Amino acid sequence: MKISVLLWPTRSWPETGAVWRHAEELGFHSAWLYDHIAWRGNTPWYDAYATLAAAAAVTSRIGLGTMVTSPNFRHPVPTAHAAKTIDHISGGRLSLGIGAGGAHRTSDGGVLGGPDWTPRERADRFAEWVGLLDRLLTEPEVTYEGTYYSAREVRGGGCVQRPRVPFVIAGNGPRGMRLAARHGAGWVSTGERAAAEDPWSALRARVETLGAVCEEEGRDPATLRRILLTGFTGEPWLESPRSFADLSARYGELGFDEIVVHWPRERTEFDGDLHLDGDMKVFESIAPAG
Repeated sequence: MKISVLLWPTRSWPETGAVWRHAEELGFHSAWLYDHIAWRGNTPWYDAYATLAAAAAVTSRIGLGTMVTSPNFRHPVPTAHAAKTIDHISGGRLSLGIGAGGAHRTSDGGVLGGPDWTPRERADRFAEWVGLLDRLLTEPEVTYEGTYYSAREVRGGGCVQRPRVPFVIAGNGPRGMRLAARHGAGWVSTGERAAAEDPWSALRARVETLGAVCEEEGRDPATLRRILLTGFTGEPWLESPRSFADLSARYGELGFDEIVVHWPRERTEFDGDLHLDGDMKVFESIAPAG
């Protein structure tokens, strides 16, 4: 089981750089960043891609990634350009977590103006976005005219990793899972927040659906990296080392091979009913080098 961390892009760079170096010293497999304009209206909330580029320059081993990028405010062309640049700076340590995005204007939904997207349009945009980004990072030149996105004579490819930077697709529904099966090196889930009384059983059903979708797409489910981002179901991941070990073992039974915990911080009014805080001593004790 790989253990990774979700960091917060809310501090000034000297302090943030020190946190990234400490995360690497603690032996975490990867460090991920939320990719938003703000967190439920909370600022400062610094840009994920600029932060990842800086983090790549001050670390040497830890994996880097977004958790997750969405079409809400990023176009595939500049996203591809930024991703391959960070892939080079990091020496091939970047993974892109990608999701359909939410509708909350206080984070990033609708910040570019225009009419609100329906759930169907959001899913359609997600599928088109992922497909175009895949082409931009693998093909030498891309011209594309889609329903929502376009590209004209864009020089593509150029990643350190081959055939491109790995995609980790977030999606609890069949359409998102299908994108993971077609384009993803991995699949990420936050579990079933609405099923807090028994989140393990709820997520087991999702994993079964993922397996069926992979079979339909001709993809071996065992080749898909499975990542669980914790903190959204009320489970006591950072209550004690024993609690973390027990939960990791349970979710390992479902095939998850990477657990992501949040870097502890004081609970704020913007967290609402989420469980994103934790004891720093427990956090450091469950780190691979802790």
